[in-house]
Amino acid sequence: MLLAIDVGNSNTSVGLFDRDKKLCFLASLDTDSRKTADQISIDLMNLFTLYRYRFSDVTGAILCSVVPPLNFMMEKALTRLLGKPPMVVGPGVKTGLNIRLAVQSQVGADIVADAVAALEKFHPPIITIDMGTATTVGVISEGRNYEGGLLLPGVNVSLDALSHRTAQLPAISLQHPKTLIGKTTEDCMRSGIVYGTAGMLDGIIDRIREQFGGQDISVVATGGNAPVIVKYCRNKIVYDKYLLMDGLWAIYQKNK
Repeated sequence: MLLAIDVGNSNTSVGLFDRDKKLCFLASLDTDSRKTADQISIDLMNLFTLYRYRFSDVTGAILCSVVPPLNFMMEKALTRLLGKPPMVVGPGVKTGLNIRLAVQSQVGADIVADAVAALEKFHPPIITIDMGTATTVGVISEGRNYEGGLLLPGVNVSLDALSHRTAQLPAISLQHPKTLIGKTTEDCMRSGIVYGTAGMLDGIIDRIREQFGGQDISVVATGGNAPVIVKYCRNKIVYDKYLLMDGLWAIYQKNK
C-alpha cells in the first residue's frame, strides 16, 4: 500500500492507496509547523486506527509539501514508522513534465502533482485550478509543457481580510449565496466572494484561451473551496477532489 501525504499551508491531506490505485481513505489534519516527529507519528498512527488499517501493510510513502519548516519532521516521522525515508516531490524526482519557468524550483510540489494527474486524465492544453489557502492556476500545453500560471489570494484569505480590515463586517463561513444580490450584510459578503471569485476565474480562463488561439482547453479544479466556486463559473470546469492524490500516485509509480 502507498501512503501519500500533501502538506498544505492550512491542512495536511493523508491518503492511503492499495496496489490497484484504490484510495482506501483520505483524511485531513491541521498543518502545524511546530509539531515534532513524535507528534506527527502519533497523528498518523491515530488515523490508521480510525480507518482500521495497519501501518505494517504500507510498502512506500510519498511526501508533497509547501511548508518547508515541517519537511524535516515529517520525513523523520515517516522514516521511523516505515523503516525507510519517503519519496519527496522535488528536484531530482521524475514527473514527466517539462517545466518552462525561469526558476524551475519555484513551482510548488502540489502544483506539480496536480499537473501530472491532469495529464493522465485530459488532453492538453489544460488549465489546473487548486483552491486552497492560495488559489493557484497552472497552464499545461502540448508536449507536457508546464508553461507557468497565476497565484491569487485564496477564498478564505479574502474573507478573513474583509472581516478583519473592516470595522462593521462580521467573520462568516464560505457557503453558497442565496441570491446574486444580497439583502443582508452576510448575504452581500457571501455573494461578493463567491460570484466575484467565479467571475475572476472565468475572466482568467477566457484570457488564457486567447493565448492558445481560442482552441478548446480542458479546465480542472481541486481543493477545499472548489466545489462552492466552480458551480457559479460560466466556463466548463471539472471538479476533481482527488486530483492531487492521483498525481502523487502517478509520480511514485514513475520513480519506483
